[in-house]
Amino acid sequence: MPQTTSTQSPAIHRAGTDMRLSPEGIATASFSVESLVESDVDGGLTAMRCALEPGVMTRWHTHPHGQILYVLSGVGLAERFGGPAEELHAGDCITFAPNERHRHGAAPENAFSYISIQAAQNGSAVTWLEE
Repeated sequence: MPQTTSTQSPAIHRAGTDMRLSPEGIATASFSVESLVESDVDGGLTAMRCALEPGVMTRWHTHPHGQILYVLSGVGLAERFGGPAEELHAGDCITFAPNERHRHGAAPENAFSYISIQAAQNGSAVTWLEE
């Protein structure tokens, strides 16, 4: 993300300008992803808005610098490896530590949308794990 100075305008992302389906195989079904900020520079932030249909859950994964999820709508579930699934609601914010194995998704009867923020390392902000 470009640095903003007094002589630069802030970068503005217009809603709906970069909508796509999630990559195949990262969740129990495809979901909508809108890239808000992209970076492959070490320490550079990435951010996306995601919308999942009821019951869609990501695979287990980690983020080299951790992750922040801010819930926009619906009811979601977040699970740290070895721990219980925690219910998430609009306005909730959950953080995952660097390299913490976790997954998240929509509750069985509810759609779920959130913004995720994470930083890249070695060109990637996420490592997808086998089931």
